[in-house]
Amino acid sequence: MKKDIHNREDIMLLVDTFYKNVALNKQIGPIFTDVAKVDWSYHLPKMYDFWESILFGKAIYKGNPMLTHFALNEQTPLQTEAFETWKNLFFQTVDDLFTGDNADLIKQKAQSIADLMHFKINSPQSKIKIV
Repeated sequence: MKKDIHNREDIMLLVDTFYKNVALNKQIGPIFTDVAKVDWSYHLPKMYDFWESILFGKAIYKGNPMLTHFALNEQTPLQTEAFETWKNLFFQTVDDLFTGDNADLIKQKAQSIADLMHFKINSPQSKIKIV
């Protein structure tokens, strides 16, 4: 029987499983492996901190994911399809592993973050270069 997300160990299981799925995905996997050339030993602990901060309100994440994704968008356009694939994989991973209020909440947070990021990256203002 599945349980809810309760602690960092649960976050680690979610993040590790999710990014294994991402790396295998034909649409967004190459963005991570070929374009961003993600160093998983560095990226995964940052994602543990990020999601633990988001879900449990712990101020342990250090970084600016918007700037990282703006830079990545310069290398390969991050379009609607990529965001939808990311969200679908995230939701499916959560649903495969967990059930409960925190599982629902982390999916809501992921939806909001991905949608805001997509909007900021693809809005007309983001196309304006300040010289």
